[in-house]
Amino acid sequence: MPTLSNLAAVVVAPGVDYFPGLLDRAEQEALRDGILAILVEAPPFRPRMPRTGKPFSVRMSNCGPLGWVSDETGYRYQPTHPETGRAWPEMPPRLLEIWRLLAPDAPPPEACLINLYDANAKMGLHQDRDEQELAAPVVSLSLGDSALFRLGGRERGDRTRSLKLQSGDAIAFGGPARLAFHGIDRITPGSSTLLAEGGRINLTLRRVSRSE
Repeated sequence: MPTLSNLAAVVVAPGVDYFPGLLDRAEQEALRDGILAILVEAPPFRPRMPRTGKPFSVRMSNCGPLGWVSDETGYRYQPTHPETGRAWPEMPPRLLEIWRLLAPDAPPPEACLINLYDANAKMGLHQDRDEQELAAPVVSLSLGDSALFRLGGRERGDRTRSLKLQSGDAIAFGGPARLAFHGIDRITPGSSTLLAEGGRINLTLRRVSRSE
């Protein structure tokens, strides 16, 4: 894994850093295996939209002390799986290393949201704003098929730009971009051989609580 001294970031917008190829194939495979083990302990579930109950097109799980969930009662973080009632599995040490690399001044992450995309899944434009600690950045890692990532501004109607995220890429957004709207328009099936059944895994690391 790169070190701070040789880490190469592409500045996409103020507060948005893109790290193409952060993880090589061996590192991707190791992280994949760790996440697949987590999904056995914390099976993927399909979240639902608040009020309407409409299901998301992605399936989700979490690891770390807290996990993000959504259902008819709203968006929230909680320490247990919404279906099994068990505590979320621990976050793999490799993810904590990546956080320290890309967010060296932030307190440790408390949640890693695991989004599972099949060929037809997408994620509409949204803000990550359910956290108390907005001074820490959001760090996102891509595994598997490529995705077309859309990034906007702090208002829903702001101009957007698109970025192709490939397996092993990372992106971090904080500061003026911490509340930027963002989403996934589509994935490109068959663009990666990392996942045996295809699809994409997105790992989103967040600090939830304000640090003392």
